[in-house]
Amino acid sequence: MKIIELLEKVTYQCLQGNIETEVEQLVFDSRQVVPNSIYVCIPGTIVDGHKFIPQAIEAGAKVIVVTKEVKVSNDITVILVEDARVALAYMSAVFFHYPANKMKIIGITGTKGKTTTAYMMKSILENAGYRVGLIGTIETIIGKEHYPSKNTTPESYVIQETFSKMVEEGCDFCVMEVSSQGLMMHRTDGIDFEIGIFMNLESDHIGPLEHSSFEDYASAKGRLFKQCKLGIVNQDDEHWKMVLEGHTCRVETFGFDSSSNLYAHDVQLINNSGVLGVKYQVSGDLELELEVDLPGKFSVYNSLAAVAVCHHFEVGKEDIKRALKGAKVKGRIELVKISDQFTVMIDYAHNAMSLESLLSTLKEYGPSRLVSLFGCGGNRSPLRRYEMGEVSGRLAEFTIITSDNPRDENPMKIMEDIVVGIEKTKGEYILIEDRKEAIRYAILNARCGDIIVLAGKGHEDYQEIHGIHYPMDERVLIAQILDEEGGLCMQKL
Repeated sequence: MKIIELLEKVTYQCLQGNIETEVEQLVFDSRQVVPNSIYVCIPGTIVDGHKFIPQAIEAGAKVIVVTKEVKVSNDITVILVEDARVALAYMSAVFFHYPANKMKIIGITGTKGKTTTAYMMKSILENAGYRVGLIGTIETIIGKEHYPSKNTTPESYVIQETFSKMVEEGCDFCVMEVSSQGLMMHRTDGIDFEIGIFMNLESDHIGPLEHSSFEDYASAKGRLFKQCKLGIVNQDDEHWKMVLEGHTCRVETFGFDSSSNLYAHDVQLINNSGVLGVKYQVSGDLELELEVDLPGKFSVYNSLAAVAVCHHFEVGKEDIKRALKGAKVKGRIELVKISDQFTVMIDYAHNAMSLESLLSTLKEYGPSRLVSLFGCGGNRSPLRRYEMGEVSGRLAEFTIITSDNPRDENPMKIMEDIVVGIEKTKGEYILIEDRKEAIRYAILNARCGDIIVLAGKGHEDYQEIHGIHYPMDERVLIAQILDEEGGLCMQKL
């Protein structure tokens, strides 16, 4: 492909060389350069891609895209752009022949609920006979292939490459989580979303390496609604108008308010043999009763958002009901069936806000005791540990403090920081550093009617210690414990 073709939607200046030059590969990582590549220098938050121009040229790059003037030999074509990330996004779309235009792309943004909603949506559409790809926090799914994710929203080149593979696989839809970072870093630029979803907005991801303020965070989320045809938003969230400011799409709403296009009412909590769920009535543009084997009000919002999207694509009511009844998401309020006497759940809640939301929801089911098992990551602010300890001590009757991803810190030091927070409350607790032994303790000492939450790891299947990922999947640990114990021993804590 010629350089001029790749740059058809990019504003640029050719500083030297020939834009009629043919290139074979588009690259944004100097380590991936092959002969006759075009290398886009991305100024990262930590490392500037311009530093690796000599290595890229040595590896065979014939063209470099830069955001500042550089000195290279005359046989190298140099293209100057204002924003390399924007350029990469549009160049990637051209390079893969605009694959997003060959499917319907549905983007989901919000502080919480993106992952669960994406899987629910995928399940409903597939029940209706569509082929659906997924890009999200846990994984990317193309046909029968599952690839672990590094970012919720990958770099633009990776997104377009993934779209291309989905088209080859015959996908009709791609459902993708769209993070504020992905929007802010222009990873989704050039994608015409069929539908954009707004779930909610809370004070998260504010900091030096993320968003400078809550307003900046909301503005980043809002970019999705300037590049989609239809925006479907949770109008119960107080910030939805802020997020939609300047939107260019049609807007529909969902929520509990009867003024919404689609609204939920008559919600009932379900607790059958250790399975927690909700049943509710949907009214507005669609009338049906739904039951979801996932607990709490946020499960209503997640499923309602999925329904709000899918009813636009002639999905039958029975397909919707069947898909949502069996919807499961790894590491998101994931039930692990052990006994009819008590409930064990795995969830990714890894900060105070998400842990409080989870525990508050589970308390509504009236457990004999709410048992919270969690740790905190190393190389992070101790403040997070104090906050999580205080939340668990306030909401759970019993807390089991254990190790998470200690990274370069002493696990016991992290656990002692959690104790600082929990001791501000009246909550009882125990420290068990080995996570497998902590889970064993929780299971063997469970009481009838308990809800036990294993929080923090969720979908992760490793433990990070000094830069090394050691295999550790809580589902595997539970299976090993049950096998080793040969059954359950009900005792009192």
